[in-house]
Amino acid sequence: MTILSPTARRASAVSLTLAACFITSPALASASEAPAKNGTGAGLDQYYRQHLGWGSCVTGSVDTTGRDLDKAGVQCADVTVPLDYAHPAGGTITLAISRLKATDTHHRIGSILLNNGGPGGPSVQSPPDVRKAMKDVGARYDIVGFDPRFVGRSTPLDCGWPVGTSWFSAGTSRAGFDRQVALQKSLAKKCRTHDASVLPYISTRNTARDMDVVRGALGERKISYLGYSYGTYLGTVYTQMFPGRYDRVVLDGAVAPADYSPRLTKGTERASEKALSAWAAWAADRDAEYGLGRTRAQVLTTVDRVLKASASGPLTVGTGSDTFRIDDTQVPVLLYSSIGDDTDPTRAFLAEQLAVLSRAARGTAPTPLSPEFAATLRYLLHGAAEPSGVQAAVLCGDVAAPRDPEVYWRDIERSRAAHPVFGPMTNNIGPCAFWDRPREEPTQVRRDAPVLIVAATGDPRTTYKSSVTLHEQLPGSKLLTLKGANRHALFGRYGNACVDDEVNRYLATGKLPTKNQTCVKRAGEASSSDLMTPKALSAPMGASISINTAAITGGAAALIVAGGGTAVAVRRRKTRRAA
Repeated sequence: MTILSPTARRASAVSLTLAACFITSPALASASEAPAKNGTGAGLDQYYRQHLGWGSCVTGSVDTTGRDLDKAGVQCADVTVPLDYAHPAGGTITLAISRLKATDTHHRIGSILLNNGGPGGPSVQSPPDVRKAMKDVGARYDIVGFDPRFVGRSTPLDCGWPVGTSWFSAGTSRAGFDRQVALQKSLAKKCRTHDASVLPYISTRNTARDMDVVRGALGERKISYLGYSYGTYLGTVYTQMFPGRYDRVVLDGAVAPADYSPRLTKGTERASEKALSAWAAWAADRDAEYGLGRTRAQVLTTVDRVLKASASGPLTVGTGSDTFRIDDTQVPVLLYSSIGDDTDPTRAFLAEQLAVLSRAARGTAPTPLSPEFAATLRYLLHGAAEPSGVQAAVLCGDVAAPRDPEVYWRDIERSRAAHPVFGPMTNNIGPCAFWDRPREEPTQVRRDAPVLIVAATGDPRTTYKSSVTLHEQLPGSKLLTLKGANRHALFGRYGNACVDDEVNRYLATGKLPTKNQTCVKRAGEASSSDLMTPKALSAPMGASISINTAAITGGAAALIVAGGGTAVAVRRRKTRRAA
């Protein structure tokens, strides 16, 4: 099998005719579980045994991420995988991977694969930060980042959306919900129009199959894994599909499979409100700086006033080319995006946004926005020229969503009374209501897996209850709890020494704690800085729509789909037929 160099493939743009297949094939099932080290039979040996051409991570003159990776000693390569595992001799796509090799080779443990969440979050850029988080034990691992299929530097897909995300609130009225129905239907149509032929192959189960090909191509009998947020679901799916092929597995901010669906924020309302209330208390202590209220109740009243004003008519913020109009379908998204992190920088960013919106609600003349806030709104409202649709494609490809808009409206109305801020958002309709049904049934937990689950009690994204449920489904697992934090994703990112030490002890020894462990948030940890820039608009489960100065230049998830029939137009990388 001929493998093009990463540079050559990223520079290419070609199209290929592929047949879409929506029927689950016996060959597809056989590709899920097989005992061979570097192959499965079923025509996949050429993928498992491929040679990886490791080299520079730089893809072009403006690739600052690639240059930083090169300086850190990271090398990059491309892995070829079949587009359709049921027909592995057909079209192929490429996965971008990176590797920071172990320096303590005498005590090398193996390779650890990373996933930052999403769905749709890249991790090629992550090995240096993870090496730092792993401290001494990091030197004993080859740390491997990868961009999942159709994400980032891998074969991409872009639905050409006019907005950066499909996650919006239904607002305060039926008219607002009806506009959301029209928007979400149009987003689904754009994905089908751009590239309907690849959509059936975008799923977590196929990403898990890709992971196993990566394992084989790396020459590893077993592979360790560190997954955050959505990455915990991907990790769970891998343990179920490929038993015996994983070593040490850390699932941070875990979601139970039963809680994973296109409506993955449904049920998080109470945790989100608690996190918002905690932020309001923080902002009240800084009323002199932000002017949002001197008490928690006053700050929450300011939030309500902004929502009501945005429902009466869009609020105008910013000046010049960075002028934006924000209504009641968008304000809750801004709130939700920041409450998953209770560190001071993120809380300050939310306070800054609310101060701007509060002045707009009072009719004050707009003033220039900070670059971070302008970038956030540019992405949320206009897409900021970033590839779009990958997160929806994964969710819609994994689990079917209700198709009747009235199901969503009834849920919104039931939730609105108790949860007026977040209920209309977490229960809102999405593009999956207008998507073709998934090719495969969702993964069920039928095998135990001795993994380490990490969770904060106040996590508003993947709730603590969901982590507990996953732990109960995997009796051989252990649960590491951080009490007192309203935080999503902990290890190496939050600064809690207890959590970091427990995870690193497991990664070093391979031995889970003898019983579940509990850590406590210490004073001052809310001021810790994340390894990732905290001023971000975050997707409901992680990194895929993070907005910061780095993400604008390539950190967001990327999917490109072109041609409404069978033509597939792929930017930057070739979609090829297997040799």
